Amino acid sequence: MQEGNIVLIISSLIILFIVVALIILFTVFQKKKTFLLEKQEEDKKRFEREIAETQIEIREETLRNISWELHDNIGQLLTLAKIQLQNATEENIAEVTKTISQGLTEVRSLSKLINPEAIKNIELKEAIQLEINRFNRLNFIASTLEIKGNEKEIDKKSTIIIFRILQEFFSNTIKHSRASELKVTLDYLQSNLLITAKDNGVGFSSEGKKDGIGLINIKNRAHLIGAEAVFKSEKNKGTTLEINYKL
Repeated sequence: MQEGNIVLIISSLIILFIVVALIILFTVFQKKKTFLLEKQEEDKKRFEREIAETQIEIREETLRNISWELHDNIGQLLTLAKIQLQNATEENIAEVTKTISQGLTEVRSLSKLINPEAIKNIELKEAIQLEINRFNRLNFIASTLEIKGNEKEIDKKSTIIIFRILQEFFSNTIKHSRASELKVTLDYLQSNLLITAKDNGVGFSSEGKKDGIGLINIKNRAHLIGAEAVFKSEKNKGTTLEINYKL
């Protein structure tokens, strides 16, 4: 009888232990689940906030570009057309027509940049090509865009982030690198897109150099879309930005 009571007590204790353990495990699981859901929601909000900020930055950059083009390019063309018209003759009327036609072409190019829908529905290749064309048109830097592999569709929000990252690199190249050439390559591989932007400027030594705010922003933005951004640079040998994006 006493042995039966001992077995009953031990069995009860084991059952109680299992129940308590299950309750603890369930509580821990629920807390972890709640934490992961909250983190997921926070990451989603951060991503959407970053997208909104990036779109604003692209618009601001676009407006700066438009002001440069109006002043340095279209303004000069209109001034030239005015001078040519003031001195128009039968011999040079073709030159006047050509200048005005060129001005109209430039205005059409700008209209694409002004359209707010262009930012929402931006195509990476077209957006980069517009920047490349502008650099060449204004003689900022000799620029080229090369496409390799079979083009694949990229998520629109990821496209916005990638384009802004490239805009930051282009801006730094033009302002600080003293480069004469800029080459951009979009290499579509089987499962990822490798984007390379390279200039032939003064570069910088990466030894002992801490990333500046600009470089950190670029890497953080790449991380938001599951991509990796890597800088390679040597003094007097230019700078290269590589973005590896999983398709």
